[in-house]
Formats: sequence, C-alpha cells, structure tokens
Amino acid sequence: MADSAAKKMQKQVEPMQVNSVVLTEADLVLIDARARKDLKRVVFAQALSAIVVALFAWLVGGIDAGWSALAGSGAYLIPNSLFAMRLFLATFRPGGSSALLFLVGEFIKVCAAVGLLWLLAHVGAERVVWLAVIAGLIAALKGYILVLMFGKRAVTRPTNG
Repeated sequence: MADSAAKKMQKQVEPMQVNSVVLTEADLVLIDARARKDLKRVVFAQALSAIVVALFAWLVGGIDAGWSALAGSGAYLIPNSLFAMRLFLATFRPGGSSALLFLVGEFIKVCAAVGLLWLLAHVGAERVVWLAVIAGLIAALKGYILVLMFGKRAVTRPTNG
C-alpha cells in the first residue's frame, strides 16, 4: 500500500520539475546589448514626451507654464536618467546588478524626485503653474508608453535601407 502511494506521489511530482536553462556567454552578451538599447530608448522617449508637453504648456499657458512643465518633468527625468545610467553601466559588469541594489536605487530615485518637487515648490512658489508641473511629471513618468505603443519606430532614427 505504501509503495503505490509513493509511486502515485512520484508521478505527480515529475511533470512539475522545470529544466534549468543554461545561458551561453553569447546569450548573455545579447541580453546585455538589448538591455542597453532599451534603457537608452526609454529615457529618450521620456525626454521626448517631456519636451512635447512643455512646448504644449508654453503654447497654451505661457512661458511660466512651459517652464513649470519642464521643471515637473525634470523632477523625475533627472533622477531616472541617473538611475538608468547606473543600470547601463552595470550591464558591462560580469555579474550585472543585484535585486537589492536595484531596489535601493529605485528608492533613492523616488526620494530624489520628491526632493526636487519640494525644491520647486519652495524656490519658484509664485511663478509655478502646478497643473503644468503635474502634466510634465506625468509625461516623464509615462514616456515609456511611447516605446510600448509604437515599438522601436517611435523613438529611433529611421535608417536608410
């Protein structure tokens, strides 16, 4: 009776086992190259959307609104660009980056963005157009959607060929 229960248990366990995938050095090089391209593409898309929103705010609300939108997007874009550069450089290291360093970097990025928004509120209090700041911030936060919506075509230069 115990033998049949053990065989039944063994049959249930076998299909759940997952084969381990071994990546070659060439695979790792390709993964790192793609990560570098994607990091550059996302930061470029965020900067592009921030500039478009700032220009729109300037046309609709005047010079203060344009600068406010640019400052709002910069509050996120500057820390995010520094974090992306750190991740970009980590792709050249053999071990890459650890999950803990990624989480710490993400925490520092968010704290820096909050700090820059606080600084904006205290330095330019009278001239800040808060609707434009929020629009610029959202444009920078969601600029990666351009990459998701349009793929490579949205944020890369066309090539001849």
